[in-house]
Amino acid sequence: MRKAELGHHIIFAFMTSFFCFLCTKGLTQRYPGVLKDTLGRTKKSEQQYKNQRDLIDLAMMVIHKDPGTRLDSTNGINKKLHLSASPILEYTLSTELTTGIAAGGAFTTDITRTTNVSSFVGAIKYTQKHQLLVPIQSSVWSPANRYNFLGNWQYLNFPQDTYGIGGFTTVADRYTVNYKYVRFYEFALKQIGSNFYLGPGYQLDYHWNIEELGVPSGRVTDFDLYGFGNHSISSGMAIDIIYDSRANSINPEGGSAYANVEFVQNSRLLGSSSNWNSILIDLRKYFKVAHQSVLAFWFYGVLTISGNPPYLDLPGTGSDTYNNTGRGYEQGRFIGKRYIDLESEFRFPITRNGLLGGVVFCNAESVSELSNSQFEVVYPAFGAGLRIKFNKFSHTNACLDYGVGTKGSRGFFGNLGEVF
Repeated sequence: MRKAELGHHIIFAFMTSFFCFLCTKGLTQRYPGVLKDTLGRTKKSEQQYKNQRDLIDLAMMVIHKDPGTRLDSTNGINKKLHLSASPILEYTLSTELTTGIAAGGAFTTDITRTTNVSSFVGAIKYTQKHQLLVPIQSSVWSPANRYNFLGNWQYLNFPQDTYGIGGFTTVADRYTVNYKYVRFYEFALKQIGSNFYLGPGYQLDYHWNIEELGVPSGRVTDFDLYGFGNHSISSGMAIDIIYDSRANSINPEGGSAYANVEFVQNSRLLGSSSNWNSILIDLRKYFKVAHQSVLAFWFYGVLTISGNPPYLDLPGTGSDTYNNTGRGYEQGRFIGKRYIDLESEFRFPITRNGLLGGVVFCNAESVSELSNSQFEVVYPAFGAGLRIKFNKFSHTNACLDYGVGTKGSRGFFGNLGEVF
């Protein structure tokens, strides 16, 4: 298992915060909600903010600027449109070193009534493994939050390691699958009660120019046995229900909860390579603990109900929206028609000014076997991490975790915003 270098994460955190300061508004590459929370501000007094420190404050002090001026700059939160841009420097086990640029914006559809801030963010990334990634995400709130329109578009040119299907694969089974990929997800959710939203959506996953690389002559891989050839399409309608009581989705406070249940029916009538359906269950609960600490629990599962998803659409390690499940193992290390992951994390402050915090975590994941659809092997992992305050107004942390799995699997995992 390749390890990420600690220095890459530190450079990423500092450079991103510094350039965000130069652009005058904070930007996250992966979480449009950061813009929402930054512009909306919390109920904390200005004095409380003044006593807090984050990476942007440190960057201002390096160039001899007064961090206190940031409190004045937030007085313009009612502006209709906020735009920002930033370079990207990051490292993951599946991509190695990544560079690029991200840009985003935030706006309100109604400033006369209580309305969440809508946001969009996009990026162009190129990795050390010669991968090209172009993600675009959006969240648009109608006046008074009656509707929420969610979008997730992606283009990838992405060689990726794969190990085969099921929990009995080994590191020796690893080889590379190269492909091009387009994702188009759109949802329209209607408020049906306090913190409850329900609505339909459409999901398209299109892979083409799929080829196996580095496979020894004569070896028959799980990809060959599973079928679908050099291209695959998953195209289907979905229904989504969400409960979300979190005031801040980037760094949830104790006492809040989140639940998402999504059913997807992929159909040949819509161009899908096969008829198959699945259900996604995402449950999160946060408990208050003494001294501003939080104990968090996460259950994430994707269960194929009937049919056969294409190989590259099988759920597995890191297959959630932000590739966060299964710290301690490489993204895609385990895949199957059914996948479940259980995680717990204890989050605690280290410094009184909020600049540094820490976490300890453990998780356990399992995938179903192709022969009998049963969960037969559980892969646990544990680890610890450092939290560096990226933006004190949105409570966004730059996260660096070190996870240890079984059979020598281990490595650093970076994130902007809490893992869940």
